[in-house]
Formats: sequence, structure tokens, C-alpha cells
Amino acid sequence: MSYKSSCLTAAFGATLLTIGVLAGTGASLAQGEVNLYSSRHYDTDERLYSDFEEQTGITINRIEGNADELIARMEAEGANSPADVLLTVDISRMVRAEEKQLLAPVKSVVLETRLPAHLRHPDGLWFGFSQRSRIIFYDKARIETPPLTYADLAKPDYKGLICARSSTNTYQIALLSSIIAHEGEEAATNWAKAVRGNMARAPQGGDTDQLRGIVSGECGIAIANTYYFARALRSDVTDLSASIDRIGWVFPDQSGNGAHMNISVGAVAANAPNRDNAIKFLEYLTSDSAQKYFSDGNDEYPAVSGVALSASVAKLGLFRQDAINLSTVANNSTKATEIFNAVGWE
Repeated sequence: MSYKSSCLTAAFGATLLTIGVLAGTGASLAQGEVNLYSSRHYDTDERLYSDFEEQTGITINRIEGNADELIARMEAEGANSPADVLLTVDISRMVRAEEKQLLAPVKSVVLETRLPAHLRHPDGLWFGFSQRSRIIFYDKARIETPPLTYADLAKPDYKGLICARSSTNTYQIALLSSIIAHEGEEAATNWAKAVRGNMARAPQGGDTDQLRGIVSGECGIAIANTYYFARALRSDVTDLSASIDRIGWVFPDQSGNGAHMNISVGAVAANAPNRDNAIKFLEYLTSDSAQKYFSDGNDEYPAVSGVALSASVAKLGLFRQDAINLSTVANNSTKATEIFNAVGWE
């Protein structure tokens, strides 16, 4: 079956991938469709969607944009929203949609069997489908004793060495949120203040920029997600791949809570006109083929146990993950932002 995914009309400034036009809303939609609102912006996901269409005969109508914009759109559309599935690249945005009552609970033996409990909402409101770990990278030529825990980043030994993203970045917020969940607000505040004091430069750029900072010599240590590094191992990333052997990495807290994970998340919309197809799509995302593609195509970790990793991801080695339920982490997002602001983490 040829790739027939189409998109809805643009709104709220969302970036659209126009493959066709969805006509009508609500009851007028055909039974062989699923309408996907997605903040995943990875070109490699094209294969993921086309494979689902080929396997099921269900056409994906897709709109892509910023998660906040998509959530606002769903809220404005109300009961007439054509959205069947919401996909986000982080848990905090999905919890925001949950708080606005935009999600519907799902009871699926497939999802409950395939996904571990900490990657599922207790009431089936959302499900995690792919993972990345937020870990510590370092300059092997400069750092003889790299930090082994997130707490170590606050040590005075690393003053003037650390590079990280801004406090508005969802991955950075999630990491601090997890520290709040494990250690409490006071400890998290002390940590954020000390790490900000250890920085080599003001927080800036994306995760790839933090890794480039190590290569350029501006940063001795960086906090970044694993898939940015694995991508540079697999393909040519400008100003990074050619010197990537200079970078070492540590999965933190291996004797404690384990390395922090963040996830891509899917949920069925509260007013989904194609609910059955929406559930089929979420179940498809847990299939071995889809899970392997998350790793092969985008250098992520599968959410389903036992699925083979791509060579670039496997090169990072085995590690212990933090198994805290990510609902708990996301519930600390507001407090994490307040702490970042209080300590001057721009």
C-alpha cells in the first residue's frame, strides 16, 4: 500500500506536513482512518507510519506541531475535535493534556503486557513508547575522574566545566523533576544552584551543542540525551562526529536510583472519532518491528523489553534505568521551573 498519510488544516502556528487534506470532522470521518496529532518531528518516523498503513489498511491523517499548540488546538476544538491520538516527545506535555481532560482511558491487554508499569499511566491515559537517557558526557583528555552521579555534578571539583541547556528545556525540567521526586525540594534546589555555579558558560543551545562544546574545548562536561550522541556515532553530524572519540560517557546513579529516562508518549484523545483505530495504532507502536525502528531510525531505546538495539545505541553499553513512574516526575514540573528560576538557571 502506498503512503497516504494526510494532514489537517494548520492552526495555532503548527508546522504541517501536507500530504493531503482531511475533509470533515467527527462522524463524517471514514472508519479506515486514524487522525494523529504529533509533536514528534523526526523524518525517520515516516517509515513507522507507512508500515502501520501497510499492515492494517488504516490511513494516517497527520498534523505535526509544537505540543503546546496541539494541546491548545484540541482544547479549542472540544467535542468536535477530529484528533484520535496525541503523541508528545515528553511526559510533561502529556500530563498537561491529562489535566485538561483531553485524554481517554484505554484498557488494552496488548499495551499492559508489552509495556512495563512505570511507562504506563495507572489508569491507561497514556503510554510510553520510546526512551532516551539523560546522562553525563565528558572530555576524556581533560577529565580524569568524571562524575558518576547527578549529585556529583554539584561538586566544586567541576567548577567552570559543565555545559547544559536552558531551564525552559523540557528534558532539563524532567531531570530536575526526577531529583525532586527522589530527594525532595531542598536537595533539588541545592543541586541546581551548585550546578549552575559550576557551568563553563550560560545555559544555551540544544543537546548536540553541549556535545560540540566538549569537542571545541569550551565544555569539560555536558548533560545530554543519549540519542544525540548515538546519532553522531551513526551518521555525520557537523562539528561533532569527526572528533567524537574525544567524548566519554557515564550512565549516572548506577548504585542508586539509576539513570534518568525521558520518553515519547502516546494517548487516545477524549473525543476520538476513530477510537478503535487509535488503540490499534498505540498497540502497533509496541510491536517488535515498530520498537526496533525507534532504535534503528532515531537512536532511541525501545520501551518493550528484549527488542534488539541499533549498533549505535548498543555501543553505549548496558545500564540500570530509573524505574520511577514518570507521572510522579511530571507532577514536579512546575516546582522544577520555580527552582530553576530561583537559582538563576537561565
